[in-house]
Amino acid sequence: MTSKLFYLALAGGAGTIARYVLGEFVSRFSSGSFPWATLVINALGCLVFGFVWSLGEQNAWLSPQQRLIILVGFLGAFTTFSTFAFETALLAKDFQWTFVFGNLLFQNVSGLAFAFLGILMARSVQAF
Repeated sequence: MTSKLFYLALAGGAGTIARYVLGEFVSRFSSGSFPWATLVINALGCLVFGFVWSLGEQNAWLSPQQRLIILVGFLGAFTTFSTFAFETALLAKDFQWTFVFGNLLFQNVSGLAFAFLGILMARSVQAF
C-alpha cells in the first residue's frame, strides 16, 4: 500500500508539472477571455485517459497498478475540471454568456470526443 501511494504521489506531481508547463505554453499563443489552455489540457487529458483505459481493458500492456497510477495519479493532477468550473463561473460573473456557453459546450463535447478518440487509437495500436 505504501509503495502504491508513493507512485500515485509521484505521478500526481508529474501531472501537476505537465499541466503547468502546457498551460503556460498554450497561454502564450492565445488571447482574449476564452480559457484555451484549460480546454487543451482537458481535451488532451481525455484523449490520454481513453487511450490508457482502453489499453488496460483490451490486453495486458498495462497492469492494473500501472493504469491506476497513470489514470488517478498523473491524469488526476493533469486535468483541470475545477479550473474549468471556476473559469466558467468567472465568465458568468462578467456576463460573458457567449464564452460561458461556448466553454460548457466545447469542454464537454471535446472531452467526450477525445476520450472516444483515445479508445479508438488504443484499439488500432492493438491491431498491430
